[in-house]
Amino acid sequence: MSQSIEITTEYITLGQLLKEVGVIDTGGMAKWFLSEHEVLVNQTDEKRRGKKLYNGDEIMIEGAGTFVVSSTQQ
Repeated sequence: MSQSIEITTEYITLGQLLKEVGVIDTGGMAKWFLSEHEVLVNQTDEKRRGKKLYNGDEIMIEGAGTFVVSSTQQ
């Protein structure tokens, strides 16, 4: 079961998403988190905290669950 992450912009970065879902406390922790944990974006391993995530992208975070980006921007 995946959780929806609502955004009001065109995209959100992976680092911002990690903070938004409560996996990390500060943006500075993103690089460390990605080096130590498996994070899949659309079934592909991702280590870049600046990776842009768009409407419909699916993110699987080891130990935290699966999230789907949902944008309200047209």
